[in-house]
Amino acid sequence: MFGKKKDVPQIDKEQLELIQNAQRRVNQKKRLYIHFVIFLIGSLFLILANLVLGIGKDLKLFDINWFVFAILLWLFLFLYHTFNVFVTHKFMGKQWEQEQLDKLTAQQQLRIEKLKQKFIKEETLMAQSEAYNETKAVSKKNSELTIIVAAGENDAIGKDNKLIWHLRDDLKRFKSLTNGHHIIMGRKTFESFPKPLPNRTHVVITRQENYQVPNGVFLVNSLEEAIDTAENDRQPFIIGGGDIYKQAMNFADKIELTRVHENFEADTLFPKIDTAIWEETNNTFHDVDDKHEHAFSFLTYVKK
Repeated sequence: MFGKKKDVPQIDKEQLELIQNAQRRVNQKKRLYIHFVIFLIGSLFLILANLVLGIGKDLKLFDINWFVFAILLWLFLFLYHTFNVFVTHKFMGKQWEQEQLDKLTAQQQLRIEKLKQKFIKEETLMAQSEAYNETKAVSKKNSELTIIVAAGENDAIGKDNKLIWHLRDDLKRFKSLTNGHHIIMGRKTFESFPKPLPNRTHVVITRQENYQVPNGVFLVNSLEEAIDTAENDRQPFIIGGGDIYKQAMNFADKIELTRVHENFEADTLFPKIDTAIWEETNNTFHDVDDKHEHAFSFLTYVKK
């Protein structure tokens, strides 16, 4: 009686959309029906105006009365209206728009999901890389990767997979420094030796499958794998060739360089030493003598 409110029926959103869509369809069909009626009346009027009232009686196109073209044009407009109501609305109406929106949303969701998966993968790889670098940083405290090389003033180091010079003291220095350590090299450098060097552990980098080596020689596929193989050595050495030296410049802690003070014709070169990265800590000069046909210096560089 007093203050008692009547329950108001609630219509959910989907039902409301269905009702509104139905109302739009009814209005569209009403307008089409009105158009049809007007078309019939208008066509009849045009015929009567021409034939009975004589309006435009002498106006013809291609020997055809003008009202025929007017009626055909109007008929085309009516058919176009009919097409929009019964065909275009069906395929490109509200439902079609919603379907396209749903497809677009699904595509965007799929793209977002792919980006998320890619991001997660990259984050995982970065975390693994950081963990690897941290591990290597710890191991570097107990290990010093050293490049050892002899190069001319023009950075020449070899030709036809052979040494260009023979310097007795340089060979002695090489033997003294590398004795008891791992020596890392490319396949061609290994093949330049008559046999494996004594009292050294050889690590050979090659991508050749089924490459045969003597017992005790390690085969790996990359410089990183070679460094891992020598991780228990306190001072593994990189001994060549040219491509391996280039890669090793980013990993090495020290360079033991014999600088031969002449320019030589060569097909293999040592990378330029960037003094912004490398600091010279030792320089010992050897002049020409009866056992050395070229002057040379023993240089030591350490990474800053």
